[in-house]
Amino acid sequence: MYKIFKLLKSIRCIFMIISPFKHFKIRKFKKNQSIKLNIGCGNVKFSEWVNIDIEPGADLVIDVTKGLPFEDGSVDFIYNEHFIEHLDYEEGKKIIREFYRVLKKDGILRIATPDLDYVLDKYSGDWKDQDWLSWPEYQFIETRGQMINVSFRFWGHKYLYNEEDLKNSLIKADFKCLNRCRLNKSNYPELENLETRNDSKLIYEARK
Repeated sequence: MYKIFKLLKSIRCIFMIISPFKHFKIRKFKKNQSIKLNIGCGNVKFSEWVNIDIEPGADLVIDVTKGLPFEDGSVDFIYNEHFIEHLDYEEGKKIIREFYRVLKKDGILRIATPDLDYVLDKYSGDWKDQDWLSWPEYQFIETRGQMINVSFRFWGHKYLYNEEDLKNSLIKADFKCLNRCRLNKSNYPELENLETRNDSKLIYEARK
C-alpha cells in the first residue's frame, strides 16, 4: 500500500510540473494583448495569434471538437480557413456554439471554406476553371465526375457548406450581424489578408 501511495504521489507531482506548460503560451497572449485564435492552422501560423491544431507544431495542440481551453467571453477574434468542412454537420454546429461561448461580447468569428454552390456551378459549367485543379498533384483528374467526387471526399472532407447551411448554423448559435466577405477583405484590420487559399469561396464574419 505504501509503494502504491508513493507512486500516486509521484504521478501527481509530475502532473503538477507538466500541466502549467500546456497553457504557457496562452497565458502569454492573455497578459500582453487581445486573444485571437487561428483554428485548424496546419502550417499557416500567424504571429500574435494562438495557432491551434490537432497536429504537433501548433502553439496549442488539441482536438477542438472536445472543447476550447478558454473561459467564457475571453476571446476577441476567431479565424479558420478550410477547417469546418473537415467536420460533419453536427460537429460543425457544436464547434460554432463553442466559438460563441469563448468569444467576448462583440467578438468576431471569421470562417473561410469551400462553397458547395460554387463547386456545383463548376460541375455544370467550365469545371476545369478552378485554381486547385492546376496543382500538379491533381493532374490525374480528367472528368467533371472525378472533380466533384474529389471535392467531396478528398482531404478528409466530411461536409461542404453552401451559404444557406453556414448562415443557419451561425444564426442557431446566436451570432449576429452576419456578413459575407470577399477573399482577404474585412471591416476589421485584424481579419484582413488572412486567407491563403483561392478556393476559399465562402467567407463569413459574424459578431457575438
